[in-house]
Amino acid sequence: MAERANLKSSFSSAINTRSDELERIARDILEHPESGYREVRTSKIVADWFRANGFEVQTGIAKTGVIGTYDTGKPGPHIAVMGELDSLIVPGHAHADQETSAAHACGHHAQIGSLLTTASGLVEASVKQGLDGKVSFMATPAEEYIELEYREELLAKGEIEFFGGKQEFIKLGFFDDVDIAMLTHTGGETPGTLGIGGSNNGMIGKTIQFVGKAAHAGGSPHLGVNALNAAHIALAAIHAQRETFRDADTVRVHPIITKGGAAVNSVPADVRLETYVRASNVPAILSTSEKVDRALRAGALATGATVNISTNPGYLPAKYDPRLTEIYRHNASSLIGDDNVIELNHSSGCTDVGDVSQIISTIQPTANATSGNGHGIDYLVENYDLAVIKAGKAMGMTVIDLLADDAEKGKKIAGTFKAPMTISEYLARMRSFRSSVTYEE
Repeated sequence: MAERANLKSSFSSAINTRSDELERIARDILEHPESGYREVRTSKIVADWFRANGFEVQTGIAKTGVIGTYDTGKPGPHIAVMGELDSLIVPGHAHADQETSAAHACGHHAQIGSLLTTASGLVEASVKQGLDGKVSFMATPAEEYIELEYREELLAKGEIEFFGGKQEFIKLGFFDDVDIAMLTHTGGETPGTLGIGGSNNGMIGKTIQFVGKAAHAGGSPHLGVNALNAAHIALAAIHAQRETFRDADTVRVHPIITKGGAAVNSVPADVRLETYVRASNVPAILSTSEKVDRALRAGALATGATVNISTNPGYLPAKYDPRLTEIYRHNASSLIGDDNVIELNHSSGCTDVGDVSQIISTIQPTANATSGNGHGIDYLVENYDLAVIKAGKAMGMTVIDLLADDAEKGKKIAGTFKAPMTISEYLARMRSFRSSVTYEE
């Protein structure tokens, strides 16, 4: 026990000497946001840092992903400490890119900061000597499930199969020998706290095209087929289903129109929508997906339009390991006090950390260091000490608990975790979600 305490003390001291550097990197990423599968600059920053600090580095994973490997040279569990490279698209955000409107309105820049914080402490020689096993620091692309048409183009080119970066990492084999995973997300719960536990919805994504017939909107609309009207009817039909969604399933369906027509003086002939279908469990996702598809068909049938519906695998529900959570809780409490470690509730938001949680022991605590609404124009990380430094320390101290003392705790967690599915079962399940169908009168 004393040896572990000494390891944690050395780990923490090493971080303290670099805290300004680590915060500076996070803030630099904030000022240069890049959306999913486009994170070229951010990826290079992470890779260059790993190289400069002596890590074995792999780049170009799932287009822009990076892994820095920390190997003690002694057998033991393999832990993945993860951080997300990508941003959202939020026009008008204070730190949005002027050309692309990309913005870190979900705090992923702080995740990368906490990832590097953990790495900077563990690389300390005296710490490494006291641990067994290996840590892969995974900077993953494309957690935000956005720009679906762009990702469908990447899919068509064979550049990706799945829209989420961690899903691609799983498919490519980078989780084949990983036993335990963790990531700290920023959160907006009680400020100054670290959140533990909780769970997340899963989801699938749909892109929809209504195809009508163009005609002069003023002179001869009777000769056209209005695809926008088809979309409006479909949206109303989706809303009519909402009373059938069970509260226990935390269903969320929230379509947007991404293209409403070509010109105001032409009957719209090409109208595009995107939507998610979210729920806390897979049966509810599937049943809601059927209801949404019926509503889309109703819009096409009513107007005589054609509708093309592409459904793509999204993310599986997240279930976090309570035993791993307890180890993390102890370390978080040592940094900020017991009263400042709070229990999280179920979130109807989704994350591809959920996919990881279906195959290995996983946690995703939150660093509640933000103001504003998540994914909103006003979302800002206010407390970088908590979101970057203390979040990284809590993860690293948890890694030390897992890999110290001949990795006894890590071996127990890894050896007794009952995975909901194997990796091959996971991939089969995800591929089963994909479909492309056309309905016409």
